[in-house]
Amino acid sequence: MSDNSVRSEPAAVKWTVVGIAALFIGLFIVLPLVNVFAQALVKGWEAYAAALIEPDALAAIELTLIVTAIAVVANTVMGLVMAWAITKFSFPGKSFLITLIDLPFSVSPVVAGLVFVLLFGAQGYFGPWLIDNGYKIIFAWPGIALATIFVTFPFVARELIPLMQEQGTTEEEAAVTLGASGWRVFSRVTLPNVKWALLYGVLLCNARAMGEFGAVSVVSGHVRGETNTIPLQVEILYNEYQFQASFAVASLLALLAVVTLFAKTVLESRVHARKGGH
Repeated sequence: MSDNSVRSEPAAVKWTVVGIAALFIGLFIVLPLVNVFAQALVKGWEAYAAALIEPDALAAIELTLIVTAIAVVANTVMGLVMAWAITKFSFPGKSFLITLIDLPFSVSPVVAGLVFVLLFGAQGYFGPWLIDNGYKIIFAWPGIALATIFVTFPFVARELIPLMQEQGTTEEEAAVTLGASGWRVFSRVTLPNVKWALLYGVLLCNARAMGEFGAVSVVSGHVRGETNTIPLQVEILYNEYQFQASFAVASLLALLAVVTLFAKTVLESRVHARKGGH
């Protein structure tokens, strides 16, 4: 029996499976996404634009962009450092460090937010000292940035570690043998080899940071025009029965999802083309 005959299925089975998959994606992914834009534009473009340029909405967009930029930069740097340490060196506790990298995936974002409140809140371990010295972490943008960094930390590191483990250290060792410095090895050998995985990790980190709700909700204080990010602004508008405005603001996150999907497809095609070239 040939390999093709083993893997082949009757046409009815094949198209039934494909149809079920397509139906599921259509009902639970595509339809809700389309509905967001439909509800956002239900009162026309003028109402849509007015909802986006409303002062509280602009403040939420600005804060989201600032916090996302901080989280992406921090996690890109630390993701590279963590991946470099884990894949290029042997040291006690390496397995434990790998486990810690995955910790934000297993901890509820709400719990993560509460942890920061316990640490930096007015009744927390460091809160009184911070308040006495004029530093405000919780119910301010620093707390939102910390919570966002925590929940998005694994994305860059987790994209880099498997690839760097697969590549090994041969090229770096050769560069060092030829007299290259540590920074030159990193910038000319390591970084070019992982650039697409790095960009993919940054893309996922950026998307999660902009859409984070649970941890940010706990540490923000929901101060309108000051500590509300886009997801929190959507919740407030919806709870106030401003449905069209809430969907208009939510459409920004939906648009981000579409852009992320497109960018993900492009990056994956680049990675496959690079592998095919080798």
